[in-house]
Amino acid sequence: MLAMAEANGEVALRDPDALVKEIERTRANLAQTIDTLAERVSPANVTKRAVSRVMEQVSRPEVQIGAAALTAVTLALVVWRLRRR
Repeated sequence: MLAMAEANGEVALRDPDALVKEIERTRANLAQTIDTLAERVSPANVTKRAVSRVMEQVSRPEVQIGAAALTAVTLALVVWRLRRR
């Protein structure tokens, strides 16, 4: 048994084998967390998520109507501008 100081200042007796197992579990959890974070911030995955969000928005009827209206107004302005020349 080892005597170890806890964060609160108390001394606790710890079994060395249990301590090694706890360290191994903590390392495994940390490695999994790092892998998850690396996957999340990967440029390819960020791009895939952004494209997915855009496609979801574009498929909404109100967005399609707004895009069609903007296209019509832009086209009308271009035609009007060309006829003024």
